[in-house]
Amino acid sequence: MTTPLSRRQAIVALANARIGVNAIAAIVHYSVDTVRRWIRRAKESGEFHDYARLGRPAIYPQEIQLRMVAFYCQTQPLPACGRWTLRWAAQRLKGDSTLVGAAPSKSTLHRILQSNRLKPHQSSYFLHITDPDFFPKMEHLVGLYRTPPQNLIFFDECPGIQILKRLTPDLQTDTMGKRLEEFEYIRNGTMDVLAFLQHVDGTVYLECRSDHKTDTFLAVFRRHASRYSQTDILHYVMDNLSSHRGYPFCQLVAELSGIECPPEQQLCTQAKRVEWLGREDKRVVIHFTPYHGSWLNWIEFWFGIMGRKVLGESFGSSDELKAAVEAFANEWNLLLAHPFKWSYDGKGLHEKAVKRFTKILHIAAGKMELRTLTKQMRLLANLLRGYLSEVSKESWEQLSAALCAQSEAIDDLIHCESGPVRKLKAQHAALDLTTALYDYFVSTEETAI
Repeated sequence: MTTPLSRRQAIVALANARIGVNAIAAIVHYSVDTVRRWIRRAKESGEFHDYARLGRPAIYPQEIQLRMVAFYCQTQPLPACGRWTLRWAAQRLKGDSTLVGAAPSKSTLHRILQSNRLKPHQSSYFLHITDPDFFPKMEHLVGLYRTPPQNLIFFDECPGIQILKRLTPDLQTDTMGKRLEEFEYIRNGTMDVLAFLQHVDGTVYLECRSDHKTDTFLAVFRRHASRYSQTDILHYVMDNLSSHRGYPFCQLVAELSGIECPPEQQLCTQAKRVEWLGREDKRVVIHFTPYHGSWLNWIEFWFGIMGRKVLGESFGSSDELKAAVEAFANEWNLLLAHPFKWSYDGKGLHEKAVKRFTKILHIAAGKMELRTLTKQMRLLANLLRGYLSEVSKESWEQLSAALCAQSEAIDDLIHCESGPVRKLKAQHAALDLTTALYDYFVSTEETAI
């Protein structure tokens, strides 16, 4: 068994291979001066060793340091909740040194976390994939974005924007060089923004309303569609809000397309209405994002820009906020609008979904909401049947092991469900995933033979 090269040996090996100094520094994570010094030293003496350094030896061995890291990052100060601070963790370890075999100071904990580049105090949101048919829907949208039709429009609502007025105006300080904002504010209700983003040039059409109920949505949609010629084919991308898939919207799309809407008995389910709205044999075509797939709708990017540019200000009424939002939309269309470029192809997302669900099973299988668990199991069963090449065998093996380890917790979740329909769906999803995993492993063994 060969031992891996040290970074200093790697420096010399890369230099002998005529790799540039800047590239070597990036590879081994040393400064350019350090790389040059080691190359020069190797040429002069051919020896690989550090000069003796001053300073006392480490107080805590590596094992104790790893225990400290595990304690700080993998435990919680309160029963199933809370987050450590350095001072809090140091005081807890001081009170009971048997927890990690040591009682480090706050600064020692900080230094150990920094040396491992760990920042457990930081967090960020993520949107978990729960739609069983997420990947076919994503592929449809990605294909649409790569070869877009002439009129591709992204629509969504930004609901419940709070209208907040601070008690005093903002102050600009000369000494601190930053703006001071009053902490206390008065609530003046909420407002909704319904916006359409044109793919070809990035321009936006929006309306500010007090709600986004079905009647409001239909009226705004009608006004936007009327801006185009009757001969223009319109493709809209939107999410799965109930008003976007209701029968009144089907009637409006039929009217705008100049065709007769099928009777309500034929479009009696959401699935049938979604299928009809997506048909391309009419003037207005609706493309729906997957559930929990709002990031696939480009208008969300523009809402983020609007939020940063407008919504952090102080507004005394809905009219003030409306004027600010509309002014920004006009400024955007005149000066800032540009076509957005889509480069994401979904590569790697399939395996990430499997690994993330595996991790959730290990950490908190018994705490999952049953509907989410059911959708996850259906999603993975669909991945096993349609996207085998996108996920490694190792990831499927890890998922299978996690399911076996947490089978009792999953059974308890299903058993405790009071709704008979929901319980039956969960049982079918669990059986379907188990069957799909069994078929997969049998087929891989036969292929190996």
